[in-house]
Amino acid sequence: MSDGKKSLTLLEKMKQKAMMQKSYGGEFIEESAKLTARVCPNCGAGRAAHDGLTHCAYCSFEFLSVKLTDGINIKKQDNSSNT
Repeated sequence: MSDGKKSLTLLEKMKQKAMMQKSYGGEFIEESAKLTARVCPNCGAGRAAHDGLTHCAYCSFEFLSVKLTDGINIKKQDNSSNT
């Protein structure tokens, strides 16, 4: 204070800290949007919303061959269909 400078108020200090702080995610990198979709290697159809997890809805090609066991929410039968 002897050199004639005024000390910063609490609000001014907070503003100064906010301006100097870096974002948590790092610098923003702009890139174009992309979409990846899986298709059936047998017939080329896209995976259906309800049937497309383990089998192709059109040609019945098996995408995944997994041995299922009974659990709380998963049963031994095919869980990818709503039937």
